[in-house]
Amino acid sequence: MNSWKSSSTGSKRGPWLLGAAVFLAAAALLNICLGASRITLPQLWRALLSGPDQTAAARILWYVRLPRTAACLLAGSGLAVSGAVIQKVLANSLASPGIIGINAGAGLAVAACCAFGTYAAWAVAGSAFLGAMAATFLVVIVARKSNASRTTVVLGGVAVTACLNAVTETIVTMVPDAALASVDFRVGGFSSVNQTRLLPAAVLILAGITLICTLTSELDVLSLGDDTAHSLGLRVSAMRNAMLTLAALLAGASVSFAGILSFVGLIVPHMARRLIGSDSGRLIPFCALLGGGFVTICDLASRMIFAPYELPTGILMSFLGGPFFIWLLLRRKDRQP
Repeated sequence: MNSWKSSSTGSKRGPWLLGAAVFLAAAALLNICLGASRITLPQLWRALLSGPDQTAAARILWYVRLPRTAACLLAGSGLAVSGAVIQKVLANSLASPGIIGINAGAGLAVAACCAFGTYAAWAVAGSAFLGAMAATFLVVIVARKSNASRTTVVLGGVAVTACLNAVTETIVTMVPDAALASVDFRVGGFSSVNQTRLLPAAVLILAGITLICTLTSELDVLSLGDDTAHSLGLRVSAMRNAMLTLAALLAGASVSFAGILSFVGLIVPHMARRLIGSDSGRLIPFCALLGGGFVTICDLASRMIFAPYELPTGILMSFLGGPFFIWLLLRRKDRQP
C-alpha cells in the first residue's frame, strides 16, 4: 500500500517538476545569452570550453553573465522556498519573508554598517545576513514566550518590522551617507553580484533547501493545526521555531547578495500551489525550481525592457507584486461569507 502510494505520488510529481526544471533551464540560458552584448550558442559553447580569458564573449560569460544568472537562480529559489515554508507554518497565504521581519532586519543591519563607514561588499552582505537572522530570532523568542501560536508569530513579526524600520529611517536621516550607500541594497538587484559574495550564500541556500526537503512530512503535519499535530506526536513549538529559523536562513542568505526583492516569497508559492497542490513533498522542490526561473526571467526583463538602461530587478518585482497582492486580498474577500 505504501509503495503504491509512493509510486502514485511520484508519477504525479514528475511532469510538473520536469516542466519547472525546463522553465528554469530556459530562463538561465536566455539570461546568459541575451543582453547588451549577445552571446550566440556557438560562442557560448566555445567560451565554456576555452575558459574566461580567450575572447570578449568568454570574459562577459564568465565574469558577468554566469555569476549574475547563478545569483538569480539561488535568490529566487531561496526566497520562494522561504515563503512557502512561512505560509505553511503560519497557515496564512498572505505571509512572506518580510512579514516576520527578515527584510527589515537585513535593511537595518546594512544601514548601520554603512553608517559606520564600512562599504566593502563582503561586510554589507554579511551584515544583511546577520540582521535577517537576528530579526527572526527576536520574533521566535517572542513567539516562544507566548507558546508560539500562529497569531503571535504574525503579530510579533509586524511589530518587530515596524520597530526595525523606524530605527533604519532614523539612521539614514541622521547619516545621509548611509542612505546613499545602502540604496542599491534597499532597491534589490543583481548588477553588483560577484563570486566572493555569492559563494558563502550559495552554500547556505542549497543546504537549507536540502534540509527542508527532508522535513516535508513534519511541515505537512504542522500545517494541520496545533491540536492535530500534538496528537500525532509532533513537538509543535520546537518544529515551528525550527522551520521559521530555516526560512530566515534562506531569505537572509538570499538578500545578502541580491538586496531586498519584494513579493518573491508571496507570488511563487501561490503559483506553485495552484499548479501542483499543497503537499510539501511536491511543493518545496517545485517552488525552488519555479522561484529560480521566475527571478531569472524578471532580471532578464529588467535588462531588456528599457535597454540600454537597466531597471533594478527589485523595482520590476514591486510593479508585479503590488497588483498581485491586491488581487489576493480581493479574492479572499470574495470567499468570505
